[in-house]
Amino acid sequence: MRSFSEIRHKVERGDAVVLTSQEIREMLDKGDKLTLKDVDVITTATRGVMSGTYAVFSFPVARQNVFARAKKAWLNGVPAKVGPCPNERLGILDVMVFGTAHSKDCSTYGGGHLFRDLVERKKVNVEIQTDQGRTLNSEISLDDMPTARLFGTRHCFKNYSAFVNPSAETVSTIFHAIKFPSHWKGASVSGCGHLNPVENDPLLDTIGVGSKVLINGAEGFVLGAGTRSSPEKPNLSGFADLHKMEPEYMGGFLTSAGPECVCSWAVAIPVINEYILKNMTKRDGDVPLPVMDVVERSQIGSANYGDVWEETDLEVKFDLNVCKKCDQCIPQFICPSRAISFEDGLPQLDRIKCFNCGLCATACAGQTFSANLGSLRFNDRTVPIVVRQSDRKRALKLADDLKRRILEGRFKVTEMAERIYP
Repeated sequence: MRSFSEIRHKVERGDAVVLTSQEIREMLDKGDKLTLKDVDVITTATRGVMSGTYAVFSFPVARQNVFARAKKAWLNGVPAKVGPCPNERLGILDVMVFGTAHSKDCSTYGGGHLFRDLVERKKVNVEIQTDQGRTLNSEISLDDMPTARLFGTRHCFKNYSAFVNPSAETVSTIFHAIKFPSHWKGASVSGCGHLNPVENDPLLDTIGVGSKVLINGAEGFVLGAGTRSSPEKPNLSGFADLHKMEPEYMGGFLTSAGPECVCSWAVAIPVINEYILKNMTKRDGDVPLPVMDVVERSQIGSANYGDVWEETDLEVKFDLNVCKKCDQCIPQFICPSRAISFEDGLPQLDRIKCFNCGLCATACAGQTFSANLGSLRFNDRTVPIVVRQSDRKRALKLADDLKRRILEGRFKVTEMAERIYP
């Protein structure tokens, strides 16, 4: 055992050894041995589709006495819950927007897209319906909002699940960007394996109420356990200020059941005991990945994250020279982050928007979009992975960023105020 204060003082003096989870893995793969004396803090991260997301906004929409109360509201067509403070006759709107809310004006636009547009400092349209039946419209940007906070009700799971469809029917679901093919034709996966924060500290010895974290690149705090969390399968709730977030770590993700919300977390974990040391040395192949029937929502097998992240491509490869110039570009049509566009009749890939889900590679008639996504192996079956709802490449970048902030003194590793689970 080492105390948190001991490690914190080493960080403050500039004597601490801070390594990313990936650096730990690379050292071990070279045959290095690690003890508690060799590392003080590890930085971990995850990026993926996180449905349990909402934002709270407060901002002016009209002069005083223009309306008494707002009854309904929309931001870029995305419905907002008005209240709980009515701000009667002040012309100020207090609203809550769900990350999974769908725009009434565009079926491919949702709360996650709205949050990213705001962080990119784009103007958004505000429409309100008053309690007297009037409709008012205005425009606003994030910089016009004194309050804009993003909350996670259940983020950063210790372990996620993979999904397959054994049935004879295709299924619309949030776990696939297109209708889930029948008869075991592909698997959808989530989770960043050994890089995931709670996988490195599963007992939450260092992550608790008040722990400082990065959410979408902005400093935020853990509020406690997330919904549906348990000591055996923990996840976290937290919040951060949207004004300080970075758009590349967040956004919308289109599924066959409608738009979903993408978020990212990075967590610094002080290596205070042997149990954390043991968990941070795991390979992806040591981290179990339950396989679920997407229709029955029951577990039908168990794979591991080695199937997902070992010897696979973290980034989609893009080679314009081999484009077959199809009449219809299927990858553009199904891309869940709308990262593919056309210029002079040729496809273009926006690397900032690209989620590296790999779905384009499974649909491209040639090799313009390609990626080795791996296959799940369970119950004597081999099912190819066709879509990833976690972006490990961006998670690695965020873990590197958190390490750099700690070493430069721009991020203070804070001790929890209270344990989540005794």
